[in-house]
Amino acid sequence: MPNGLIDDASLRIHPDGLALALTIPWYRSLWLSSVTTFRLTIDGVEVPEADLAFELDGVRHRIADLPQQSDVLWYLQSHPLLVVRRDPAIELGETHEIELHGELRLPYMQIAPGQDGGPGLYVPNIVHQKLTLTATDRDAAPPALETGVAAPPAATAEDPFKLGLTLYSASAEFRAGWFDFDGLLDRVAELGIGPGIEIVASQVLPTYPVVSDEFVSIWRAAFDRHGFDASSFGANLDMGLRRDRDMTPDEEFEFSEVLFRGAKKLGFPLVRIQSAKPELLRRLLPVAEDLELKLAYEIHAPMGPNSPEIMKVRDVYAELDSPLLGFVADFSATMHSMSPTLLRAVRRAGLDEDAVQRMQDIWATDAPMRARQEEFIGYLNSRGFDPGRLGSFAHLAFNMHGHVDPHDWTDIMPQILHVHAKFYDIDESGQEPAIDYPELVRIFVEGGYRGYWSSEWEGHAFAELGEVDPLLLVRKQHDLIRASMRALQSAGAAG
Repeated sequence: MPNGLIDDASLRIHPDGLALALTIPWYRSLWLSSVTTFRLTIDGVEVPEADLAFELDGVRHRIADLPQQSDVLWYLQSHPLLVVRRDPAIELGETHEIELHGELRLPYMQIAPGQDGGPGLYVPNIVHQKLTLTATDRDAAPPALETGVAAPPAATAEDPFKLGLTLYSASAEFRAGWFDFDGLLDRVAELGIGPGIEIVASQVLPTYPVVSDEFVSIWRAAFDRHGFDASSFGANLDMGLRRDRDMTPDEEFEFSEVLFRGAKKLGFPLVRIQSAKPELLRRLLPVAEDLELKLAYEIHAPMGPNSPEIMKVRDVYAELDSPLLGFVADFSATMHSMSPTLLRAVRRAGLDEDAVQRMQDIWATDAPMRARQEEFIGYLNSRGFDPGRLGSFAHLAFNMHGHVDPHDWTDIMPQILHVHAKFYDIDESGQEPAIDYPELVRIFVEGGYRGYWSSEWEGHAFAELGEVDPLLLVRKQHDLIRASMRALQSAGAAG
């Protein structure tokens, strides 16, 4: 999913002069307070900020006022306009050189909390694009989808795991507007994927963090139509919603409680939580007990079940001693090699084969994630290669791909409540080239896990929009998991 604010169809005619239809440069909805900066240059001439306005849902905001809009949601599927006052106004078919610089911060990715009541430090998202665009008055048409895919083998009572997916797998396509929510569920059903449906609340709820009655009606109608099950409700905690300070403990509790009640309203048995702060969990446990919700903290690359950060969570769980507390196992933590999707992306960005190999060699070491990243950036600098050419890939290559031993999952198997069956590619032989799925199936079957495996295609972090059909890949991954389960059953029967 390209980290872009604009695309080939963004330049629009407008009575004020011109407009740019914007796409949120992230996989989830953000608050307007997340936006720090917009700078625009047209045909080499910088546009004064006074001539810019951000228009969302018919309401205009001055650029300077955006950081104060902590109660206004930029929903993932919304495409607001960056309106430019210009005389004369451009006309259909005109071509212009557009250079747009945007800076945002991610309010749920806190690097360090604020001090003395001030704001904390959050992960930034910086976007810089320079495109030659032709003025239009409409969005680009979505591509045709493959149809007529044969139905999968039916699930059986002997299958140890239920299969499903997180709709996060289609983040880029949903963000682009190729599907509305109902249409996305229809496509999932058409391909025989399911029955488990997982959502990231901040991605799919137009009224985030609240679950509206209208959304419940759409949800229930689709579930009745297709026979889906609700598997996991992904909850974030937007500690940095306000720019002047972090959330207070009371606000963290109230924000989380709203999400928990929304999860219950949609019929979810489990919430994927982001924070395992002891005091917050103590306050949330009675809410979870009342709503009969399990709470699962995600173990994601570069961490593993025995990483120091996760050991702290395990200690909190031991102290609270509740059967409702557990983990989401994300298989990004236990990869044996870097994904071909990432390697294609860095090659497109200009890395030669020596640099690609060096990146893989550094990744395979046991050094901490940040040390590996810094070593790779140092190597690029020594070669005279600007790491900025890789955008976020120089970071994501080490942050999103972990190489913990997959057998480490057995150390917490009784506490694993849900699985993110992360994957990036399915090759011609039907295997995931960077993650050993047959071995993971064996480890989890022998470990006694009997919950959902929720397919999570995260190749959109590296692939171009339209490069692949992610839901077709999910279907292929389901075929791989199902074949691995049944091969293990056959081997057991033969033994």
